[in-house]
Amino acid sequence: MSRLSLLLALLMLTGCGHQTGVMTPLAAAAPTPSTAKVDMLVATTRQPSGDPATLFNGERSAKPHLTEVSISIPTNRKSGTVQWPERLPPNPATDFAVTRVQQVSTIAEGRAWFRQHPKGGHALVFIHGFNNTYEDSVFRLAQIVHDSGMQATPVLFTWPSRAEVVAYQYDKESTNYSRTALEQALRTLADDPNVKDITILAHSMGTWLAMESLRQMGIRDGHVNAKIHNVILASPDIDIDVFAKQYVELGAPRPKFTIFMSQDDKALAVSRFISGRVSRLGAINPTEEPYRSKLEKAGITAIDLTKVKAKDSLNHGKFAESPEIVQLIGQRLMTGQPLTDSKVTLGQGITAVVGGTVSTIGTVAASAVAAPAIIVEQPLNRNKRPSAAVDQLDDNLKSQPLTQ
Repeated sequence: MSRLSLLLALLMLTGCGHQTGVMTPLAAAAPTPSTAKVDMLVATTRQPSGDPATLFNGERSAKPHLTEVSISIPTNRKSGTVQWPERLPPNPATDFAVTRVQQVSTIAEGRAWFRQHPKGGHALVFIHGFNNTYEDSVFRLAQIVHDSGMQATPVLFTWPSRAEVVAYQYDKESTNYSRTALEQALRTLADDPNVKDITILAHSMGTWLAMESLRQMGIRDGHVNAKIHNVILASPDIDIDVFAKQYVELGAPRPKFTIFMSQDDKALAVSRFISGRVSRLGAINPTEEPYRSKLEKAGITAIDLTKVKAKDSLNHGKFAESPEIVQLIGQRLMTGQPLTDSKVTLGQGITAVVGGTVSTIGTVAASAVAAPAIIVEQPLNRNKRPSAAVDQLDDNLKSQPLTQ
């Protein structure tokens, strides 16, 4: 199949496009009893659109912008779904709706907002993937926060995506364009005394941006900021050889890494084809060698979602659309709890491989899982250099390992 044929197939799979024009806040009205609310801080390297209905477009801004956004979510909805309005203005009883938008001009204003939304000092930084509008990323984070039940203050970092399937290369370069802005945002967040710890949740092409920003931080400082406790990579669109180098160059100690993978991810299959047929990190089988041994030695938790049923035809958003998986993120991964104890109730046939030992860890609803998913986990020793876990390094790195 030619590259053009693959892109056309992907275009057909992705449907009719994106809904826009939903960012204008609803006029003040009496609270609707059947709604919940998610407040978030949004940092972006997108260009302002000049239209309050969209706020930001897919072009690149010379400077980052910060905005407070509040989203109303109808409680009578299926977990894992985003209820886009069929007409505007949205109906809060049935649709996701923006209720507040406020530009933030200074770091002091941003810190004041965080103090007003403490959640125990825990922060979640979400970085969206390829082919996303500003609205897409705002509504997706609101859905994840609500459905996971996480106790963390949500911060969205949205980079300039043109939200077009044929703009893959533009989007990839936009992540490179945004590396320093994300690094600075993470540093600013970590410097806030009200922030105790940070979890990074990145999806698809956004995982490249996350790894590059953390790598920059590691090169500058010798290690990632100690407040960044967890890094969760969902369907990572990263060349697996490049990830091996990025991981080592983070320095030590490293955050706890969790990777969600799916071998039936059609979007990553296309990415692999147009990227020189090198395996994408999010599409490997973590139970096969050499991946299993390398992940275990590095202390990386790899969760295989191949058998989890997806609502999207690309099988690319399972981490957010499966109620059990999104709750796993909010209730266990962000709090550093192990996955291999009797308290995990993910569903039927979920097994874990820890140090070569296989054990069952719970049961998942039949509607969510068709067959067992496999979890490969090894607790991370933050004081141990895991460079031996990745043997696909060049001679220079082998002869000059990172100092501790």
